[in-house]
Amino acid sequence: MKVFITGAGALLGQGIIRALRRSTLNATIVAADPNPLSAGLYWADTAHLIRMANDPSYLDRLGDLLRTERPDILIPGTDVELPVLSANRESIESAYGTKVIVSPPGVVSIANDKWLTSEFLRERGLGFVPSCLPGDEEVLIEECGFPLVVKPRVGARSIGFSVVRDREQLRRAIAEQPDIVIQKYVGSDASEYTAGTLTFDGKCRATIVMRRDLRDGNTYRAFAESFPALSRAMAHAADALGAFGPANFQFRLDEGVPRIFEINARFSGTTAVRIHAGFNEVEMCVRHMLFGEPVVQPDITPVTILRHWSETVVRPGELITPLMRLEEKV
Repeated sequence: MKVFITGAGALLGQGIIRALRRSTLNATIVAADPNPLSAGLYWADTAHLIRMANDPSYLDRLGDLLRTERPDILIPGTDVELPVLSANRESIESAYGTKVIVSPPGVVSIANDKWLTSEFLRERGLGFVPSCLPGDEEVLIEECGFPLVVKPRVGARSIGFSVVRDREQLRRAIAEQPDIVIQKYVGSDASEYTAGTLTFDGKCRATIVMRRDLRDGNTYRAFAESFPALSRAMAHAADALGAFGPANFQFRLDEGVPRIFEINARFSGTTAVRIHAGFNEVEMCVRHMLFGEPVVQPDITPVTILRHWSETVVRPGELITPLMRLEEKV
């Protein structure tokens, strides 16, 4: 089979490639990214340069590549591609015979916007984080007090995130970033978790929950166990969300309640980490979509995972340019 992965320069895209390499699928991997210095391009069997997702020619260039490569399945490796791929999933699958692992537009919209995430969870009686938009902060202060968290409604990797401890700090934060959501500060750094789910036909089929330590908004230490109660809570949230395939839920325990503060309608930045705990979600998803194999909850192996830097070395003459493509793994 042939798998096409975009975002080969992103942590997510690279994690998907690594998960495929650790699987039993023996897939031919085609990678794409706008930047020729993206390490994941050099891990693939074939690699291409592609436009940025906000480029008007993005879909045309992607279509050219799909027509040339004829992959069996396309997996987006960045958040920014999700809206356009979700909106055009049916036309892509029809035109090129390539299945696309992407959730419906409504799911992508909820996950991309942290205010919509909070409202979605609240309306369904799930573990939400009390939140408000600028203009309603006095009600939230009355309910929760300080400290509060301020973050962009649309954002990632803790960019624009801050903790405010009084009204003056909150006023300045609102003035600096008007398009924000204000939330209760819940739990602690020691009670933060990340979860992965796989959902098909409206039912969550498999979950994994890991406690994590963060650095610069990314997981750099992870602690995997079975966490049965937390896994059930995340499966319940996944059922309500109705993603197609993968979703990522990030939450903190707050007085014993798992309060979800972020949803990602995609595979996770910890996808490559989870395989060490026996949870290769990319393989499970691909096997289900291409071969009709059922997604079965695997046993979670208790492990502690310590992440670290590594290197990819590109020799003279091997650097990808717009006029060439990498024809074999280097």
